[in-house]
Amino acid sequence: MSKAKPFSISKWVVLKAFRRVKANGGAAGVDRESIEEFERNLEKNLYKLWNRMSSGSYFPPPVRAVEISKDNGGKRPLGIPTVADRVAQMAGKLYLEPEVEPHFHPHSYGYRPGRSAVEAVGVARKRCWCYDWVVDLDIKGFFDNLDHGLMMKAVRKHTKYKWILLYIERWLKAPAQKEDGTLVDRDKGTPQGGVVSPLLANLFLHYAFDDWMKRNYPGIPFERYADDIIVHCVSEKQAKFIRAKIEERLLQYGLELNREKTRIVYCKDTNRRTGYQNEWFDYLGYTFCSRKAKNREGKFFYAFSPGVSTEAVKDIRRVMRGWRIHRRSDLSIKDLSRLFNPIVRGWINYYGQYHKTALYRVFQVFNHILVRWAMWKYKTLRYHQRRATSWLRFVARRKAGLFAHWEFGIRP
Repeated sequence: MSKAKPFSISKWVVLKAFRRVKANGGAAGVDRESIEEFERNLEKNLYKLWNRMSSGSYFPPPVRAVEISKDNGGKRPLGIPTVADRVAQMAGKLYLEPEVEPHFHPHSYGYRPGRSAVEAVGVARKRCWCYDWVVDLDIKGFFDNLDHGLMMKAVRKHTKYKWILLYIERWLKAPAQKEDGTLVDRDKGTPQGGVVSPLLANLFLHYAFDDWMKRNYPGIPFERYADDIIVHCVSEKQAKFIRAKIEERLLQYGLELNREKTRIVYCKDTNRRTGYQNEWFDYLGYTFCSRKAKNREGKFFYAFSPGVSTEAVKDIRRVMRGWRIHRRSDLSIKDLSRLFNPIVRGWINYYGQYHKTALYRVFQVFNHILVRWAMWKYKTLRYHQRRATSWLRFVARRKAGLFAHWEFGIRP
């Protein structure tokens, strides 16, 4: 290894990192360079990045600070790295992830290979049948308050690569650049939007929460997806106890529970009749609550189960209306299917896993949108909603596979 290149970083890994970044897409950073523009001179750009990273002279540029709206009306800050910096972070992730992944808790599901949010929902569903109580945890501003010193201490436990330690520290400290060009220094937190941030978040909470729970309270199960955590308890007394202990533990790591959003929930069903002020919770886009169900003998009962949440329904409807399909009279119905079916299928594949009937009211909205489109498209259907609905029903009977929600059984 030459003095000019103290770090051995594979050129193949850097190329692989670019391919991952390209597949993920995303907006431009502070330099306003898109992925397509970066790719036009790919060989030169990747060589320059590899050369700087290998020599230790790579310094991440500021992340572009943007804010997105939250469901509660607030704003969530995001930090968007440049394309080159996303490639650099992805290269670091490709080296670090195999070293930390085997140590993670089996019920940590967020941003891990081979694991998913819907898997976490399924495990939570089964445990809510076995445990009467849930502690629904909400950590206040987790990504914004992650302690850099503790983060680096955790990374040092798991990697032998000095360049990873060097660049992770630089990524953590990289300032955020606002729209007016103002730079904001960062002495804590990791930007949501960074490629390496989810892995670092998992590693941080592995020590702050997962491993601590495993060592001290192995009989109290939980599911964690990034910083979304629910804990299952056998009694209200145990729920109050573990909530207090978790709050103490997180404070040691510079984190704070949001007391207004952290709730103790009673998992009410047919066999659990005692009332409680909180009998539902939202988790990963699903609402867990008492729902009517039918057993194998055909008898009805109430089970504490997940179904698509009200907020998720609002988001889906907002996206569908934003397509303004009724204005696209230049397109055929096959064109609409090609454009929007992949998105609709994705929603169904996720939210249709549990309590499928909750999706009916969502996709009937899409059917109404298609009816409006038909009225704009064909003069013979204009101002005749019933006739347009009949036409769409005819199409749905003949071509049930045209739209995913028709295949799912939600037809006009």
